[in-house]
Order: sequence, then C-alpha cells, then structure tokens
Amino acid sequence: MNSEFNIKKSIAKRSFEETQVEDGFLILMYKNDESVTQNVAKEIDSTFLQFHFCVKGATKFVFNQGRYALDIHEENSLLLYNPQRELPIDLQVEPNSWIVSVLISIKKFHGLFSQEADYITFLSEDNRDKKYYKDGAISPSMAIVLNQLINFSLNSSIKQLYFKGKAYELMSLYFNRSEDADVEQCPFLVDETNVIKIRKAKDIIVSRMAEPPSLQELADEIGLSLKKLKEGFKQIYGDSVFSFLFDYKMEVARKLLEAGNDNVNEVGHKVGYSTSSHFIAAFKKKYGTTPKKYVMSLN
Repeated sequence: MNSEFNIKKSIAKRSFEETQVEDGFLILMYKNDESVTQNVAKEIDSTFLQFHFCVKGATKFVFNQGRYALDIHEENSLLLYNPQRELPIDLQVEPNSWIVSVLISIKKFHGLFSQEADYITFLSEDNRDKKYYKDGAISPSMAIVLNQLINFSLNSSIKQLYFKGKAYELMSLYFNRSEDADVEQCPFLVDETNVIKIRKAKDIIVSRMAEPPSLQELADEIGLSLKKLKEGFKQIYGDSVFSFLFDYKMEVARKLLEAGNDNVNEVGHKVGYSTSSHFIAAFKKKYGTTPKKYVMSLN
C-alpha cells in the first residue's frame, strides 16, 4: 500500500458499464483503451463486498480522500469488505487497462455460502463484523469467464441472464478449493511458464493484428508446440487464436469508426484488410450491419 498517494485531481471521473445480476449483485466493467489514465468511480455502501479483477494493464484502488492506494496488477484480483466504514469505488485505470468488478451484498453472499462458513473464513460468526482484504492471482479458468464478460457480443435481450450465469461461475471459481479441474482439462497449463507463453502469444497477435503470424510461426516464436498453443489459448481465452483475433480486430474497428477520424477503407486497412469489401463483409458478420450503416446509426 502506498502511504503517500496523491490522485491527479485533473482526471475527470468516468462511469462503469453496469449490469445488475440480481438485487444486491452487480457487475461493473470499464475498458480504458486510450493512452491516458482515467478515473472511474461509484458510490457504494458498507454492506457490499467488492471483487476487483484487473484483466489487462494496471489499476489503483484509491481511498481515504486520495491519501492511500492499493495496486491491482494485470491478471490479479482484490477483494475488499469493511462493514465499519464506507469504501466508495474510486479506481485509477492506467492506459490500455481493463477492469471487471463484482459487487455483492453481504446478505446475498451469506445466502450463497451458508453451508461453507467454516471454509470461507470471513463468513464465520466471529468475523462477520470485521473488515477483510485479500489480493491474489486470476486463475486461467477465471480469466476465461472475465474475458467472456468483457467481450459479450450476444443478443442484448439475454445479457442479464448471461451475466448472471457468468457471475455465479466466477464466484465459484474464485472460492474453488483447488485448481484440480484446470489440471484435468489441460495438464500442461500447470506449468506457469507455459501460461506466460500463451499470454505472450496473445500480446503478439494483438500488437501485429494487421499482419499476424501464422499459427506455426506464433508457436515457434513463443516456444510451444502447435498443439499446446491451440489447447492453451482456448483454455485461457475461451476461443481459438484467430477467432479471438477476429473479435479483437472488429472491436478496434468499431471504436475507430466511432472516433470518426478514418473512413471505412482506412479503418479496414488499419485492422489488416487489404480490400474494403473484405472488411465490410467481416464487420457485417460480427455486428450484423455494414460499417457505413453503423456510423450513420451513431448520428
């Protein structure tokens, strides 16, 4: 914890993308894809537990009028609960960083784990009125769920249902007693070195999205077999390499179109399409409309 931390007062407060799962159960998401630090805030009372997951980049949880901050590094989480005082959410989200936060009332939470109070220490009678703090790594299985939440692209009418299922899945994985399920699904991921290599593969294809390497070239570059690259990437990110890349490119394209600084042809070229017709077809496949019609809908 930083003892002397002064938050930049000039940074305007932003708002989360918020989805209510149930009464007393919310998912907040924020993607800072810009090159400057952004602040995102939400008032919240002391009856809520807060789970903050830094999916990408880095974030600081700022409190006590900006005098203190807790760092949440990439692929790490922070759990906070203090029934004695308010802990309003005030996050300083670094450039190119993504954060997912889960808020659940202590009453709702006890209902989920009423038979597990001895296992989850802060649920016991002795601890129910005490503050609680825990940081830790995001497991590969949790990373899959978090990326599915961030990259939600299904019909909006089922969003709440989808998020409800994923929220419960995320909580069960967070409090999982062991990682045996991961071991059975994909044994080689037990080796942290391989996990790092898979994450490097993701960084490579994202940074070179306009001219990505072939799967074999990617496997050679990170030092894994083609089979392990395919298996590991799907285990961590929930999708194949090029399906993940396609979704990423379309999201970048959508934001470029929204910014309005490039025409359709220029946007297509930036994300790796040599002809505008190929880009238009890809965009329509992803979003159900053409880039031009999408831009017109913004107006």
